[in-house]
Amino acid sequence: MIIENSGLIGVQSELSHLDDSAEKVGFVRWQWEYYRATYDLKLVDRASGSEYFLRINTRAIEGKLESPYAVLNIEAVYIGRATFPHGLDYESPVPQHIMDTATQRLQQLKQQLV
Repeated sequence: MIIENSGLIGVQSELSHLDDSAEKVGFVRWQWEYYRATYDLKLVDRASGSEYFLRINTRAIEGKLESPYAVLNIEAVYIGRATFPHGLDYESPVPQHIMDTATQRLQQLKQQLV
């Protein structure tokens, strides 16, 4: 599920600042290559045992990710339920309490970046 109203789409930040800010909120930079990176936050629904990942996609608009001074642009924010062995299911419904936590974490990250 794409999260349209995160307030983060289009936000730009240097890689080192984005890494630090994301880590403070609980995100981890998992996938990355020279020009793009994703930041993931794992959320667990204790009632069902399902795992959800809140994911932020970024792309370098200045420099490469091997430099802490590279400038990244946030392109998309979305959430999906983890499925084994295929990855994430972005079309499954997300429980409201998981969405509430995701929204809270996105706002915390936005405060760190803006």
